[in-house]
Amino acid sequence: MARPSKSAHIDLSQPQELTAGLIERLQCPADKAQAFLRDTKAPALRVRVTANGAKSFVFEAKLNRETVRRTIGDVRTWSIDTARAEANRLRVLVDSGKDPRELERQQEEERSARKAEAAAVAVTVGEAWAVYLADRKPYWGDRHYADHELLAREGGEPAKRGTRGRGKTIAGPIQPLLGKPLRELDAYAIEAWAAMEAKTRPTQSRLAWRCLKAFLGWCVEQPAYRPALGGENPAKSKKAREILGKPGVKQDALLREQLPAWFMAVRNIANPVIAAYLQVCLLTGARPGEVLAMRWEDVNLKWRGLTIRDKVEGERVIPLTPYVEALLSTLPRRNEWVFSSASSADGVLTIPRAVHVEACKVAGIEGLTLHGLRRSFKSLTEWLEIPAGVVAQIMGHKPSATAEKHYTVRPLDLLRVHHERIEKWILEQAGVEFVKEAVTSGRLARVK
Repeated sequence: MARPSKSAHIDLSQPQELTAGLIERLQCPADKAQAFLRDTKAPALRVRVTANGAKSFVFEAKLNRETVRRTIGDVRTWSIDTARAEANRLRVLVDSGKDPRELERQQEEERSARKAEAAAVAVTVGEAWAVYLADRKPYWGDRHYADHELLAREGGEPAKRGTRGRGKTIAGPIQPLLGKPLRELDAYAIEAWAAMEAKTRPTQSRLAWRCLKAFLGWCVEQPAYRPALGGENPAKSKKAREILGKPGVKQDALLREQLPAWFMAVRNIANPVIAAYLQVCLLTGARPGEVLAMRWEDVNLKWRGLTIRDKVEGERVIPLTPYVEALLSTLPRRNEWVFSSASSADGVLTIPRAVHVEACKVAGIEGLTLHGLRRSFKSLTEWLEIPAGVVAQIMGHKPSATAEKHYTVRPLDLLRVHHERIEKWILEQAGVEFVKEAVTSGRLARVK
């Protein structure tokens, strides 16, 4: 029998025994996007041909009065016998009431789950920590992000301050955990870590534990890391909290009678930038880092305001009081920073804790920290019975009452009335003679 030509018509309405020649001659009708040729030996097997000439084996059957269609494979890679065997296998599933597509979807989900679980088991704390920092960076401030980096730093590098290059930096509290597999970070591991770190640096360890708890909480929410932790946050351990203990309540603050000695010692500091910085910290009640972050563009001489970049609202504007303005008017304008440094790499003064401690020794005051100056501002205002909301707004504290939060609006001029009164009283108690008109001439106040 002569072999049919390639142009010979194939009746697609009738099933035919599939052969290589028949499949080769199969063409899609011009008025259709695709067409199917049924097989006589495997009734559920079809060959699909598209308008662009692509051909593939397809399984097709009815399940619950709905058509189930699934591609088996390309005719160039599947033989006819293999395609028939696959079609018959799928037909058995359909006859038993199972949908091959659903079974395949379930199998794919299981494979993905096993793959994700294997990846989660292999990941280390350090790898997850790096992803965590990158994910949260857009939502954090620079200081908060830098704190996380310090908590996980390796250490061992030459110290830049305090040792003249002879000392080495200490590894951060979280660093010992970074090399561990995430799956091994259970409650017992956290408690052992807390016990070790609490021996030498309890304050830093408490901060590290809080950051670690937030990190692991984030991991539990991530499908990629959740299997390694079993869906629970191991840092939420009562024993770890007990090991680290509670932070003591800080009480360091200047007493009214200590103001003269403190001002005398601070104003005698050889570095005028540091002397001005410490006084501004006390007279504004701002956080030490907020004062250091001040740029000259934040000083508004026209409206006499200071823009403070804080961690609560992003920024706040407080009055530029006369004495503070006098202090700032004497500072050198080396660069963009108000409290600049000629020797610092970034041009800004580093927090002068050691200098302040030395000044406090001269004044006979023990245990007063830089944050204690902020605490001193709040405590000293109690002598004047200044409204608590005014003090909170100047210091950058969140409103503590509904009326204060939603209904009280204090413009800069109203804050100025109270703030200048606070400054004047502190200077009087310190024995500082200050002539307000001296601001324009750039002269500093005199001390009795």
